[in-house]
Amino acid sequence: MLADIEELVTCESPSADLAAVAASADAVARVGTRVLGVAPERLVAEGRSHLRWRLGEGPPRVLLLGHHDTVWPVGSLATHPFRVDAGVLRGPGCFDMKAGLVVGMHALQLAGATAPGRPGVTLLVTGDEELGSPTSRVLVEADAAGCAAALVLEAAADGGALKTERKGVSLYRITVTGRAAHAGLEPERGINATVELAHQLLAVHALADPGRGTTVTPTLMSAGSASNTVAASGEVTVDVRVRDTAEQRRVDAGIRALRPVLPGARVEVTGGPNRPPLAAAASEEPFGRAVRLAAELGLPPPARAAVGGGSDGNFTAGVGTPTLDGLGATGGGAHADDEHVVVADLPGRAALVAALVDDLLAGSPGGAARGRARTRAQP
Repeated sequence: MLADIEELVTCESPSADLAAVAASADAVARVGTRVLGVAPERLVAEGRSHLRWRLGEGPPRVLLLGHHDTVWPVGSLATHPFRVDAGVLRGPGCFDMKAGLVVGMHALQLAGATAPGRPGVTLLVTGDEELGSPTSRVLVEADAAGCAAALVLEAAADGGALKTERKGVSLYRITVTGRAAHAGLEPERGINATVELAHQLLAVHALADPGRGTTVTPTLMSAGSASNTVAASGEVTVDVRVRDTAEQRRVDAGIRALRPVLPGARVEVTGGPNRPPLAAAASEEPFGRAVRLAAELGLPPPARAAVGGGSDGNFTAGVGTPTLDGLGATGGGAHADDEHVVVADLPGRAALVAALVDDLLAGSPGGAARGRARTRAQP
């Protein structure tokens, strides 16, 4: 597993670099083919490279889901080299989430997913998750529909907890148009987009509801063209996180209802909901399985965590598929200088995912191989 993770981590794959993501897809395909003995389909959409393994026979009953793109720019290996020291693995994208991909591949091998007569399983590895899955969302939703469960190989929460609840995400850009004028000679002839933007920021901020876990956060902002000119235009991006769809709809309606305050100013809103919430109810059944199977394997009982970040698991839950997230590596520091993976936990994570696959398939026609993964994957 360590050699496989090294091969993936040392192939840098920032989401916006299509050539780098394509090269990373080649690396993921090599590793997956070596582990599973089957080559994937390569799915390219708008230049973005995704991979899909369809294993077993008949309609897929379980979806394993992950991504191979990262937030780290090409050249990051020079300052954050791959290394394993004192039981800790480091390198750009190791925790989020290349180690999780290797966990999933080895879990499918342990579960005998390619054995004759086994029910269908899909492993989908996308290449644009860090951008919000603009081209892969349709693949994720289509592959999740009708499955007994989606198992998301994203990194675990603190302490190795499984992610049983994720907030929904909405992303907006608010653009203000005013009129330029000289700031010293005749500012009264202008319509100050900076001032209008300030009014809109206060209105947006008021839509947050901390008691319901709803955050409405202005992030990037710009306005004006010169220090002695009344700003003719400005814009701000807004990040919204919500626990339920009712809140997502409420905030969306509030942002779309924004109206200019200054006479003559114009306000335009673009964007909207990006990911639906992954509600706790969607994870209840597969989490219960994970607790039972961990006990059978002699693994520590998994904890559960609710997190603010989104993943493609939001999409699988959004189409009604029971979803369990955070089944990938344990460690920490996602997107940060201290990104790392705890090596000792990797076999146990693969064993748990293998047991989940085996248990879920046992209820399918042709799923008589129940127990194989649990016997072979003892840590």
